[in-house]
Amino acid sequence: MSGIELYIEDEAAMTDLGHALAQHTAGHGILFLEGDLGAGKTTLSRGIIRGLGHTGPVKSPTFTLVEPYEINGLRIWHFDLYRLADPEELEYLGIRDYFTDDDLCLIEWPQQGKGYLPQPDLEIIIKAHNDGRIVRLLPYSTRGESWCVALATLT
Repeated sequence: MSGIELYIEDEAAMTDLGHALAQHTAGHGILFLEGDLGAGKTTLSRGIIRGLGHTGPVKSPTFTLVEPYEINGLRIWHFDLYRLADPEELEYLGIRDYFTDDDLCLIEWPQQGKGYLPQPDLEIIIKAHNDGRIVRLLPYSTRGESWCVALATLT
């Protein structure tokens, strides 16, 4: 499968996509979230995290680089690498430790960590289109492919 493309008309629909992703990932895997500032990466992440059962606030980790969540025995790591000056800084953050278990890692601005991040299961590219967004899901693993197959029913 080469991926799927979805039209997302508003913030509520982006949150709904996040809930659907949460259901299909079951809290495991690596997702890259790409798009311009304000594209909806954090909204999608919030939908995923809340879709896994988190009831508190979900803030953007722009200044902390990573926000951890423990939900019903799952560990979710929400990264925002926008302010990363050099990908090598990820070594000082202990980036490899976050990928040792089968946790869920949501990584906004993954291009900032190029060369230091593992291959994702799914790359999600969000682009503004008219009043909504086009969301392209590109699988890089068998797991990512199965998520795309399941999410293709949303079109």
